[in-house]
Amino acid sequence: MLALDRGATGIALIVDDQNCLTGTLTDGDIRRALLAGTGLDGYLTPFIQRRFTAVGGDLSRAQVLEEMQAKKIDQIPILDEERHLIGLHLIHEIVGAVERPNWAVIMAGGQGTRLRPYTETVPKPMLKVAGRPVLERLILHLVGFGFRRIFLSINYLGHQIEEYFQDGSGFGCQIEYLREETPLGTGGALALLPEKPSQPLVVMNGDLLTQAKLGAMLSFHHEGSQVATLGVRRYVHYVPFGCVEVAGNRVLKIEEKPPLTKLINCGIYVLDPRLLDRVPKALFSLRDLLDSCIQEGSPVAAFEIGDDWLDVGQHEQLREARQGS
Repeated sequence: MLALDRGATGIALIVDDQNCLTGTLTDGDIRRALLAGTGLDGYLTPFIQRRFTAVGGDLSRAQVLEEMQAKKIDQIPILDEERHLIGLHLIHEIVGAVERPNWAVIMAGGQGTRLRPYTETVPKPMLKVAGRPVLERLILHLVGFGFRRIFLSINYLGHQIEEYFQDGSGFGCQIEYLREETPLGTGGALALLPEKPSQPLVVMNGDLLTQAKLGAMLSFHHEGSQVATLGVRRYVHYVPFGCVEVAGNRVLKIEEKPPLTKLINCGIYVLDPRLLDRVPKALFSLRDLLDSCIQEGSPVAAFEIGDDWLDVGQHEQLREARQGS
């Protein structure tokens, strides 16, 4: 009890002579011991939790927060490969640290027609991967990077999303809803924001599974002079045939099944608040907004995302996500 009080973390960690974690003990465990009749000088060994959740030191803040939410716990020990205790994650440190003034908008109003019949009764962002809705994973990812004010654009079956997330307090943030009376595309819902943000706005598609480093992307945007930053990713397609390069009718080169590499749009954006003046309350695409900036010479920058990323908007990608989880 003294160790719990001095540590002020709500948990005591029991290690062996090699500093390997062998169990955990919380104030709840002590209460159960006292209720079972154990005296203050009694042994706590029967009440030590030998089955506990621990993580390695390489997980991101967002991944740790997701694990805490899934297990409904506030502390997770950090172990090295030999199970030596090297640290402790606390939920109030993850949620309370590095709070950002930036807002985030997740576009969650689409009908998900390409994923039918799954989306006939469930909105696409609420489809589950490893027991958790895709949209919940996105929200926890944002919270892990310090976002506290998050807007969800909703239309198709939007009441399910509102009922699940409510005001966001259960997820460590404030959630507000941009209710589309008619579908507004990938950009039109931005016109429904209650006011113009004072800081660059992060906008994300609602069908993404990603570990993108949003803090680095925001820093990149702040350091540049661009009006918008577009998250991009390298996509490699292998042509299943031998390709021939010719000049006239003369063969110059034969290349067997060559790779073609393209940069693709990841559906993650950082926008200067001034761009919101261009967004109508009508069907509107973010691509059209960026195209207009490019055509007028306003700089739009690309930020390459090398972290895990998957768009689950089609059956094949959804199967891939569920098989890999």
